[in-house]
Amino acid sequence: MAPLKPLSVLLAVPAAVAIIAASTQMAWASDSFMDPQGPIAAVQKTHLLRATVLILVAVIPVLVLVPLIALRYRRRKGADAAYRPKWDFSAGLEFVMWGVPVVIVALLSFYLWKATHRLDPYATRFGETPALNVQVVGLDWKWLFIYPDLGIASVGELGLPVKQQVAMTLTTDTVMQSFMIPALAGQIYAMPGMTTQLHLVADTPETMQGENTQYNGRGFTKQKFETLAMQPEDFNAWVEGVRTNGIPLDPDTYRALAMRTDRDEVQAALGTEQMPDTALYFTLEDGDLFQSILHRYHGGEPLPIDQQPGTIAFGQEASQ
Repeated sequence: MAPLKPLSVLLAVPAAVAIIAASTQMAWASDSFMDPQGPIAAVQKTHLLRATVLILVAVIPVLVLVPLIALRYRRRKGADAAYRPKWDFSAGLEFVMWGVPVVIVALLSFYLWKATHRLDPYATRFGETPALNVQVVGLDWKWLFIYPDLGIASVGELGLPVKQQVAMTLTTDTVMQSFMIPALAGQIYAMPGMTTQLHLVADTPETMQGENTQYNGRGFTKQKFETLAMQPEDFNAWVEGVRTNGIPLDPDTYRALAMRTDRDEVQAALGTEQMPDTALYFTLEDGDLFQSILHRYHGGEPLPIDQQPGTIAFGQEASQ
């Protein structure tokens, strides 16, 4: 077998990278901004590809020229490469070496500034239709989604109507967490006693995965949820299903929900056989639940030990 020429190997590298990227596209499915399901993720994908191309302008010549120069100027018999031991400066080469990186950094800075303002999570730039308000509470190890205008709440499942802006207000009733639905929007932190905001919209009906990207203990890997983007009529049916199958989210239920347990453990403890295996449904007893969770960190008075989230998990110490 004839040995591969160095140039052939170099040309094969980009082709291999393209094949690998194409093969992994299916694995990303709708769990990555590389397969965007909304305008925010689409802008993120465009920004990544643009930045990658600009960086490759500087990287590819280095990857190609270094082995070629090593081959051409290596010590060998019959070499025809010029030998210039006193050469030390080239104005043209210096201009290219410094000019190209300066241009790349300037372009990257411009596009980064533009994308940062365009992707502001607090911005509401998705038309005149009133937004669907969703209050998000991070717990150990689950996300609680409260729909204050609809009188429902859910865990493990986030229902959204397509083509309608969703205005999220986020906090946690435990440690700092990081909320992310990769196919719709970027990551944003949530902290106890504070709120952050996130505006997003889904373009097409799709099931996407959301998660917590901030490590927070043994149940971290299970703190995921399904994001269901639905047509308006399907979303209305989903809301009615939550109302029909949900249990009241009273103080006792919330205390059980706030323990350091994953969704499966809560589901087993609450006896929610009428609900899907992947979700918990609730009806709201307290219309100001989100505000009461938020303000408990502002009063300066500690909660009794039996009311502190994460202290006892169904009769077991949380540390066990």
